[in-house]
Amino acid sequence: MGFLKTFLATLLAIMASLFFLFIIGVIMVVSSQRETEPYIRSGSVLEIKLGNTLPERPPQDPFSLLFSDPRHQPVTLSGLKENLEKAAVDDRIEGLWLKMNNISAPWPTLIALRNEMLAFREESGKFIYVTTDDIGFNESSYFLATAADSIFSPPETFFEFDGFFIQAIFFKDMLDKLGIQAQVFQAGDYKGAIEAFSRNDLSPENREQLQSIIDNVADLFLEAVSQRSGHDRSELDRMLNEAPFFTASAAAGAGFIDRLIYPEEMKERIEKTVLDLDHREMHTVPYHRYNRVSRSAAGLPRIRESYKIAVIHASGDIMPDLDSPGFTFLDEENITAGKLGEQLKEARENDDVKAIVLRINSPGGSGTTSDLIWHDLRKTAEVKPVIASFGPLAASGGYYIGMAADTIVASSHTITGSIGVFGMMLNARELLNEKMGVHYDAVTSHDQSLWISIDRPMSETGQQLLQGFVDDFYQVFIERVALSRNMTPEQVHKVAQGRVWTGSQALEAGLVDLIGDLDDAIAIAAEKAGIENYTIESYPKPKGLLELFSSPGQSQIKTRIAQSVAPSIVSDLDRFQPVIEMAKQERMAIITRLPFDFKIQ
Repeated sequence: MGFLKTFLATLLAIMASLFFLFIIGVIMVVSSQRETEPYIRSGSVLEIKLGNTLPERPPQDPFSLLFSDPRHQPVTLSGLKENLEKAAVDDRIEGLWLKMNNISAPWPTLIALRNEMLAFREESGKFIYVTTDDIGFNESSYFLATAADSIFSPPETFFEFDGFFIQAIFFKDMLDKLGIQAQVFQAGDYKGAIEAFSRNDLSPENREQLQSIIDNVADLFLEAVSQRSGHDRSELDRMLNEAPFFTASAAAGAGFIDRLIYPEEMKERIEKTVLDLDHREMHTVPYHRYNRVSRSAAGLPRIRESYKIAVIHASGDIMPDLDSPGFTFLDEENITAGKLGEQLKEARENDDVKAIVLRINSPGGSGTTSDLIWHDLRKTAEVKPVIASFGPLAASGGYYIGMAADTIVASSHTITGSIGVFGMMLNARELLNEKMGVHYDAVTSHDQSLWISIDRPMSETGQQLLQGFVDDFYQVFIERVALSRNMTPEQVHKVAQGRVWTGSQALEAGLVDLIGDLDDAIAIAAEKAGIENYTIESYPKPKGLLELFSSPGQSQIKTRIAQSVAPSIVSDLDRFQPVIEMAKQERMAIITRLPFDFKIQ
C-alpha cells in the first residue's frame, strides 16, 4: 500500500509538472506574438496578399490565434478596412500593392472591399496596383482589380472570363435506387429547399428566382468591367456568348489588363513609382506587420469615449441547442437560441453598450429556434436600439430573426427573403425491408402513436397533421413579417412563398429598410443611441485557454476526412447535414432554410 501511494503521488506530481510546463509554453508563444509596434519607414508600400477566401473577421479558433504563424493567418474584410483606413492617412505609406489570384468570397463581401479600395484612392490620392501570379484572375478577383489604378499580370497565366452559374444538386434518383421515398410538406411555391429530395431538376419557380440572382451578379460585374475597360455591355455580352477567353494575353489584348509583366519587373516598376515621389528608396510593409501599427501612429485620432456599440455576429445554420457530438463534429459553427441569447443578455445588461448591431449571415434552419431568437431580440429592442445588418446571406430563418430589429440594413446583393416553411419525412421501407432484410414491429398505446416512423409511409392523418403544422407556422411567419414591416399579411404573402430576393429587390418589396454595409448599420445604431464617439465590442468573443483545452479539434478532423474522399461530394452532402440532424433530434423538424447553399461561380 505504501508503494502504491508513493507511485500515485509521483505520477500526480509528474502530470501536474507537465501541465504547468505546457501553460508556460503557451504563455511564451503568446508573448512572442505580441511584438512591439513596428517601425515604418518613409516611402513604404503596403503589400497585401489576398488568399482564396476572404472572411469577414479573424478566426475565433484559439489554436489558430495562438500557434499559427501570423504571416499565414487569413486576410479578413475587417482587417483590410482598418488597414486601408490607416494607410490612407499615414504619410509613410505611398500606396498599396495588392497581390491576388482566384478569390472565393460572397459578392456582398467583394462589393464592400471594392468600395473601400475606391474610397482609399479618392480620399488619399495614393495608388493601388494589383498583380496576379501563375494562377491568374477569376471573375471575383478581377472585379476587385477594377478598382485599382493599374492591373498587371504575367503574360502566360490564366484569366477567367466566362460568366456565372449557380449549380444545384439533386438526390431523387439516388433515393429511388436505394428504396427511400421523400415525403414533402411545404408552404410557398418558391420554397425549393425540398427539391433536392423530390426532383431531378429545378422547378420553374426555383429557376426563376435563381436566374434573377445570377443576372444581378452578372450586371454588377459587367458594369465594373465596362467602366474599367471602356467596352459597352453589348460588346461584353458578345465576348462571353461567342468566345470567352482564359488567358492573360487575351485579356490584355481586350484592354482588361494594363500590362503583361513578370514579378521581378513588377517590383522595379513600383520602386520607380515611389522614387518619382522624391524618396531615396522603396520599402514594402507586409499586411501582417502593418496590422500592428496603431491608429494613433498612423495619424488617426484616438477614440476616448467609453460608450460602446455591440456587434453580434450570427453566422451559420440556425439550430436547436443540440447535445450531439456527431453534429458538432460535422459543423462547428451555427446559431442557437442559447448561445445568441447569452450574447444578447450580456450586451443588454452592459450599461456602456448603447446600441446593438446583429450581423446576420445565415441561410436559416430550425423554425422553432428562429422564433425563440426573434422573441429574445424583440425583448432586447425594448431596452436598446437593435439594428440588423444582413451579410451575404440572411434568408428564411435568417430573415425571421432579423425582422425583430428596429432597422434592417442589407447589401445590394444580399440573398434574403425566402419567407416560407417546409418539412420532410423519409420513408425507407423498401430499403429496409426488401433490400436490407430489416423489419420493424412495435406495440402502441393509441392509433397515432407511431405516425412518424422511417419504416413506413405516413398515414393520411399524419400527412394532414404535418402539412397543417407547416401551414400554421407559415402563417405565423407571415404575421411576424407584417408586424415588423407595417404590411398586411396579404401584402407579405405576395412577396413571400419562399421566394429569395437580392437586397435591392427586397428594398423594393419593403422587406428591408436601407441598402448598406456593416459600417452603415453601426452608424445608424450610433444615431439612434444619440452618441458620436464610441468603440466596437464584438461578439462572440475569442475563446479562452480553458475553452481551448475542452474543445475538440473539429476543424482539423473535418479537413482530414474531406481530403480522404471526393471533396465535392462531401461538400454537397454536408449542406444537408443541419436538416438531417434537426430531423433526428426533433423527430419532426419544421425548417425555414434556403433552397441550398448559394455558391455563385
